[in-house]
Order: sequence, then structure tokens, then C-alpha cells
Amino acid sequence: MNEIQYTTEIAPGGHWSLRLRKGTLMRLTDIVGGANVGMLFYNPENLLERYNAPDTLKCQHTFKLTRGNCLYSDMGRIFASIVEDSLGWHETVCGNSHADQVAARWGKRDYQNDRNDWHQNGYDAFLVELAKYGLGRADTAANINWFSKVGTDAEGNMALVEGHSAAGSSVTLRFEMDTLVLLHTCPHPLSTAAEYPRKPVRIELGEAEPVADDDYCLNFRPENRRGFQNNALYHLGR
Repeated sequence: MNEIQYTTEIAPGGHWSLRLRKGTLMRLTDIVGGANVGMLFYNPENLLERYNAPDTLKCQHTFKLTRGNCLYSDMGRIFASIVEDSLGWHETVCGNSHADQVAARWGKRDYQNDRNDWHQNGYDAFLVELAKYGLGRADTAANINWFSKVGTDAEGNMALVEGHSAAGSSVTLRFEMDTLVLLHTCPHPLSTAAEYPRKPVRIELGEAEPVADDDYCLNFRPENRRGFQNNALYHLGR
């Protein structure tokens, strides 16, 4: 990453949103280990365009996300590319935790009574951020869960792989178009932790080098080169 221009820390059970310009780098770091970062993308110029998890996996012939993978919109464009990754596995199929699920597992706590010890869930965290842009329940989509890995048993049942992300694990995204980013640090929906997971995450923002023709993400899959061409056409038409 070029010189870091902004750093912040998202508290456990927190949420945030911001508009990032094309060419911005975002590095996420799991500070204490075991973090989960739910994330969604929208086109700030056309909020109907948003992250598409099925297309992202299908067009790159993968079930996991790691360095080289691109994160696609439902218009065939690339919101961001994964340019660095210390883990090798992040998932985008399990979605969000919900209020009733969190209450059943760790007990119901609200901010009015419990302040920073409350139990926020990923779905409601996204709704809070979506409301800031005139969006709501109908605008939610299947999200990414950074730092989380899932495995399956012989019957195909999925389970969260505990201990996957150690303290200091990081992933870096390069944004290929202007993007509205929503994120939260709420528990993964498959977490079976004994206590409500409280895992803070560091965010660092900087500027990326221009994409060269030998760029790793550009050439990771033939489909990615076509995605970058779709981005080029989009930017020519603006």
C-alpha cells in the first residue's frame, strides 16, 4: 500500500459505511483474531447496482475468496479486487446473523440497557447503514464475510472453521470503480462461540498504483479481464 492516509478501528458489533473512489486501497486487519467483517458494495451513482455473490463465485469458478479474486456487481462490473490476503479463504455464501439468532445463542441485549455490552446482529447493522442512503430491507444482498471460513461434513452441512483467522491477519482491496461500502463487525451466522464474539478490526485507507497489464487480479481469470473491460466502458460513458 502507498502511504496510508486514514486509519480507524471498528469496535466489536460495530458498523460503518463510506464512499470510496476508484483507485483506493482498503486494508482490513483482524486485531485480536477470530474477527468477522460483513461487507456489501453499491454503486453510489446508481444504487440499484450492488454486489452479486453468485456471479462473483460462478464466473471465477470458486467457492472461496482470496488474492486475485474480483468482487462483481450484478451489472458484470468489478467493484474491487483482492490484491493482498494473508489467509487464503474468505466466504460469501452464509449471509448475516439476525436478532433472534443472536438472542437465542448469547442472550438478548440492547444498547439502551447494556450500552457497549449489547449484542448487535449483522442484518440490523446493515439496515442502519442502508437507511443513511435511502435504502432498506429490499436492498440487502448476500454479503461477504471477511476472515471467516466454512467447511462441510459428509452430508454437506456447513460449519464455521474455528481459529481460522489469527491476530494480525489482513486482506487488502483495490477499488476499481467508485463504490459505496457498508460493513459491520458482528458475529458470523454460524458462530458457536460460548460468549458473544467481540472482535475489533482495523481499517487503513490509501491509494493504489495504476493497474498494469501484468496485474495479478486482471490476469487471475479470463473472466476478470472481461470484467475490467466492462469497467473501462462504464468509465468512458460517464
